[in-house]
Amino acid sequence: MGPKLHKKSFDLGVVGAFSEVINAGVKQLALSAPLPPDEMDNFIEDAKKIAAKHNVLVYRESDLIVTDLFPADIAKGLDVLLLFQGTTKDNYLMLKEDQKLLKDTAQYNEKNRRMISKRFGRMLSYSPQKINGLLSMNTPFKTMINFGLKANNLFLYYDDLKKAGEFYVKNLGFELMADYKMAQIMRMTKDSYLILVDGAKGMHTTEEPKTVALALLTDQLKEWYEHLKSKNVKIKDDFKEKENSAHDGFIVVDPEGYLLEFERFNQHQENERFFPLLNQNKEVVVQSAHESDVPAELSIHSTIIWLYYKDVLAMQHFYEDVYGFEEVVDQGWTKIYRVSETGFMAIVDEKRGMHKFTDQKAVNVGFILDDIEGWFKYVKKNSLFDLKDHELHIEKESRYKAFVGYGPEKYFIEFDKFFPHQDNTRLLKYLME
Repeated sequence: MGPKLHKKSFDLGVVGAFSEVINAGVKQLALSAPLPPDEMDNFIEDAKKIAAKHNVLVYRESDLIVTDLFPADIAKGLDVLLLFQGTTKDNYLMLKEDQKLLKDTAQYNEKNRRMISKRFGRMLSYSPQKINGLLSMNTPFKTMINFGLKANNLFLYYDDLKKAGEFYVKNLGFELMADYKMAQIMRMTKDSYLILVDGAKGMHTTEEPKTVALALLTDQLKEWYEHLKSKNVKIKDDFKEKENSAHDGFIVVDPEGYLLEFERFNQHQENERFFPLLNQNKEVVVQSAHESDVPAELSIHSTIIWLYYKDVLAMQHFYEDVYGFEEVVDQGWTKIYRVSETGFMAIVDEKRGMHKFTDQKAVNVGFILDDIEGWFKYVKKNSLFDLKDHELHIEKESRYKAFVGYGPEKYFIEFDKFFPHQDNTRLLKYLME
């Protein structure tokens, strides 16, 4: 604050602003600035008057709950005003009682401390990502994104790897980044990759169900549809625009049966958080590979990996509390999360999606990390999910380091870090941008 700014006026302004958003239903609980008791005596009546203009109540708290969201001494010896409506104060006091009971019964361990912190964060209307961020600052708690997430990738498995690679390069314009002979790494968008794997040499066989769909987001649906028809690509669902629809698209089938959804998300209430992110991505166009038959004016700006689950709520917690992803679309039975700038993942209720749940799945979901060693140690220490191997694996030609785990509901999840190597020259050029 500058020297001309009156502190009391500023703090009252904060009370007014918080009261307005509480009354608008945007925030459940807000806190005033912590003040010494004598200053609070001179502050509270004015604060009550301002809050009352917005139908907001005030409660003077001389013993603010201490959680891991904030430093323990943030309000030590100070008074704070709770700003709220309805039963929120009762919920807050109940939270304090629950915390006290856990302490009195020697159950206030790391797990329960985190539970109390998250309840308080939700009461303050913080997003899961914000809560996790505060916990990662003040405790050893971390999510995957704290370890330098660079990009997402998707592993698909083929009998005829050469034919599959040609399909994606020639018909879709994906750029071949690296060819490991038993696997080909394709760049789909700025930071979203596709890895095609020889089914005879990979972790999955081509006999396993293809329980995944890949959405390729574009504003040029009609043009892509005509292009793919001209190349005799198999169309599963034709392109039909629907009036006032949240999204439009069509579905094609790749050479060995994986579903590819060409999709456009429209300006719609459902997409109000998602649409601005996609608009930013449209400015970053990956040029089609020179081997491609794709017209130069066609582009894919973002991708979504659709995964199919029985327990959507449990998966929501996993995506938010283990991965650390931000939810950008909630369709009820489908929830879309932002992974990288142009790469997204979605939880789909198998009762309503294009696929049903299957035990086996011919797919790995992958993430490229800077600090793969740190993430591996953290996963092992905290038993976040079962591991396929209990040591980090360095590929025999030293092109990458990786480990694989078993995600909830049996999707394989793979984490990679690529090393300088002649086969990785093009790949690393983009990963280091």
